[in-house]
Amino acid sequence: MPRFIAIRVLEGLATLLVSSFLIFGALYLAPGDPLSYLIGNRTLSDEAIAALREQYHLDDPFLVRWVAWLGDVLTGDLGRSITYRDDVLSLLGPRLATTTLLIAYALVVIVVIGVGLGIVAALSRRALSDVILAGTSIGVAIPSFVAASTLISVFAVGLGWFPAFGPGDGFFDRLYHLTLPVIALTLAAGSYVIRVTRAALREEAARDQVKAAVARGLPRRTIIGRHILRNGLTPVATVVGLTLTSLIVGSVVVERAFALDGIGALLTEAVAKKDFGVVQAICLLLITAVVIVVLIVDVIQVVIDPRVRERQGIAA
Repeated sequence: MPRFIAIRVLEGLATLLVSSFLIFGALYLAPGDPLSYLIGNRTLSDEAIAALREQYHLDDPFLVRWVAWLGDVLTGDLGRSITYRDDVLSLLGPRLATTTLLIAYALVVIVVIGVGLGIVAALSRRALSDVILAGTSIGVAIPSFVAASTLISVFAVGLGWFPAFGPGDGFFDRLYHLTLPVIALTLAAGSYVIRVTRAALREEAARDQVKAAVARGLPRRTIIGRHILRNGLTPVATVVGLTLTSLIVGSVVVERAFALDGIGALLTEAVAKKDFGVVQAICLLLITAVVIVVLIVDVIQVVIDPRVRERQGIAA
């Protein structure tokens, strides 16, 4: 197991290194001169312009700038925002709390409702199962931005049940404000989890050991708990973990739609204003979160599934 984890960690670090190179390079290949965004509408002397170019390493070769930026990131210095004239780390701190709460709330909804409805669809009668499956077909097909617009129009503007914009104040008020964003964020991902859960449990229910347990006359509750759920939820746990990565990426669109003060809304604003430091830091932060989630999912899969341990050559 330690060797397996070490290999996955090295793979994750390699992914982050390549990603940092692509993020840094993509922004400098984009149209426009970053110096023009630094200067804005001001008229500066040649000496002031030279000082700005030196401060932001604009005259250095590309690889030198990338290595310098990567070195600063490793020491906790994410640079300065061109737009806000402040350290990027100071900008991310308060906004990270909103994004973290949004994703955590969405994950709870997916685990409780998504997995729960998947279990119901797998173990219930055909009519109810078909109704749930039809609902998931609609949910999977609706993008987050379409769901956000519809939810705002119906439940915020039309019915007035929920606020349309803003993150709220205090923990419970924040949960109230984040309810519509969470629904928009989890509609497609939750529908997918329902379908995967239903398929996994139905496949497990058709196995020989379950049929043998039924033939021995074991109670239905025992068969479901010991044979179907225990083995069938193993792939579901993996899918839920990987779904978390889609929540991290999808939060960017949802935060913008509901005017939340999260890092997703900050990212879209920074891209529009070509605020290099903010864009680079947030993109790297999102990729780091995805890499960590994938690593955790890999480890959990090895721990709970002996078949994976056998394929990886890991001793129990």
